[in-house]
Amino acid sequence: MTVAIVLNAGLSVLVLALALALPSITSPTVPFGVRVPAQRAADPTVVRQMRIYRWRVLGSGIVAAGVSIVIYSVTGVTLLLPLSVLVLVGAWYGCFFLANQEIRAAKAAGGWYEGIRQGIAVDTGLRTDPPRFPWLWLAPSLIVTVATAVIGVILYPSMPAVLAVHYGAKGVPNRLAAKSVGTVFSLVFVQIGVTALLAGIAAAIIFRSRADIDPAHPVSSARWHRQYMSLGTKALLGLVAMVDLGILGSSLLMWTGTVTSWAPLVVVLPILAAVVVAVVVLARSNRERDVGEKDTGLTHRDDDKYWRGGLFYVNREDPALLVARRFGVGWTLNFGNPRTAMLLVGVVALIALLVSLRFGG
Repeated sequence: MTVAIVLNAGLSVLVLALALALPSITSPTVPFGVRVPAQRAADPTVVRQMRIYRWRVLGSGIVAAGVSIVIYSVTGVTLLLPLSVLVLVGAWYGCFFLANQEIRAAKAAGGWYEGIRQGIAVDTGLRTDPPRFPWLWLAPSLIVTVATAVIGVILYPSMPAVLAVHYGAKGVPNRLAAKSVGTVFSLVFVQIGVTALLAGIAAAIIFRSRADIDPAHPVSSARWHRQYMSLGTKALLGLVAMVDLGILGSSLLMWTGTVTSWAPLVVVLPILAAVVVAVVVLARSNRERDVGEKDTGLTHRDDDKYWRGGLFYVNREDPALLVARRFGVGWTLNFGNPRTAMLLVGVVALIALLVSLRFGG
């Protein structure tokens, strides 16, 4: 069994597990991205769509697994295996979209918001008394980056005259370069870029994200938002540390001239492990707790018009760059904000740089 098959199977299982678990993690007042009053959270339509969605996702997972097995058996080309993961992700969104449309239709037909007092709650304390940024959680990334640079300096004299700077899908080097300071420390520069970009996102964007305060329980909801925001920032900084650790492993392979089929695992496994841990930690804290606070009688305003397909937030009048995600955990971008395009370009450029340096065809 090749490394590519192991990676594909692991990614497929991870995607399938997330797809099956996310409906239970998401707030009950936004089932499949549709805003509903609290008293409609257990409506028969919602319960039925939850059940149908899981059967559809499970069936899609079986089909995707069969497709990947057939592809590999017929062609033997491991590069085609990631297509099954993409097929599974596409099927996942298709299942989500169908449930979203059914609940929207039932909501409109049943007049779920008729006679409901809608309201908006704001935590003004986020500007006057913001939570402290957990700078200490940035230390592991900085330590790993500095350690990578120091190890590179120590090993530099004994490194091969020619270094493998690019690996194919099977972990075999397919691009070589003469040893130089730029070549040897290329991935250290990537570490610095990754750390700076993601730490900047955590400090400047997550901590400035718009709080989605529940008007029914504004005090406890605001308290929960602060805790969740801090937890999300720590999870992101932990992910940065694991990315830097993967880059350290990749650098060691280059510096020592190691050729092995499991080279891609050096980068991928730490990141996958960090993603799993982050999702589990955030999922455990993804529900607001009213802790006995008296209900104000208000409910969230019906803002479905700003959510395209239940997942994509587009509101040109909202200055927020990040808002609470409707389905799953964490935050999502406001695609109506012009700064979103700039952020996406930076992230894509950094990922492309990392991939081009080490992996690909």
